[in-house]
Amino acid sequence: MKIGNREFDIRNQTYLMGILNITPDSFSDGGRYMKRDQALRQAEKMISEGADIIDIGGESTRPGHTPVSAEMEIDRVMPVIELLKKEFDIPLSLDTYKAEVAQVGVEAGIDLINDIWGLRYDSKMAEVIARAEVVCCLMHNRAKAEYQNFLSEVIADIRESLAVAENAGISKEKIILDPGIGFGKSYQQNLEMLRHLSVLQEFQLPVLLGTSNKSVIGLTLNLPPEERLEGTLATTCWAVQQGCAFVRVHAVKENVRAIKMMRAIEQA
Repeated sequence: MKIGNREFDIRNQTYLMGILNITPDSFSDGGRYMKRDQALRQAEKMISEGADIIDIGGESTRPGHTPVSAEMEIDRVMPVIELLKKEFDIPLSLDTYKAEVAQVGVEAGIDLINDIWGLRYDSKMAEVIARAEVVCCLMHNRAKAEYQNFLSEVIADIRESLAVAENAGISKEKIILDPGIGFGKSYQQNLEMLRHLSVLQEFQLPVLLGTSNKSVIGLTLNLPPEERLEGTLATTCWAVQQGCAFVRVHAVKENVRAIKMMRAIEQA
């Protein structure tokens, strides 16, 4: 899979997407990188520690978050996108579910659109992605964690997202799937989704796992966000074992080391 100017060996490697939230209220790092110089230093740090992609977000999507307008989201992320494009040669992802934001992002050189609603929130999103021919990450999500048959319905929802993508003309070679840990799922359902990541293999698409510091870890270990590194590392190792092509994390260095160790064991 090619993202930006880089080729990714999605069958044999697990790559790391570093999180850069340009938000005042994200659950784990809100307010830390609102200024351009702060964002630049954090991006530089993540790249030096081994990040393969930087994922930039301008709206917190934590449970109970306050939605922001497309204009505010653009005002937050655009200066950072332009700065990172100028300073670094690394694929950039834009974490947004709004077509208007995505359009401005791709015009500025964004290489990947990370949509937490899997093309099912904004009817124009698929068209923007197809026209720009960028890679997209389609995440599973629901407004409420209500299911009759959890795993079967997750698969059905993902099929709907893929149908939207196909109808818009998005190439299958440009799609990544995300099971949506922490979105539209209860604590037990998040654990069940993690346990059964292999069900996503039927789509024969690369999978991204995003669990970093999330509530499923906090509830399991009874720890606040700032103390969830070890739990995150456990899920990263699980992602490698389950064949995930990408993990999305806050702590780059530690997760890079965990992936490297897991790969060494597998290849021994």
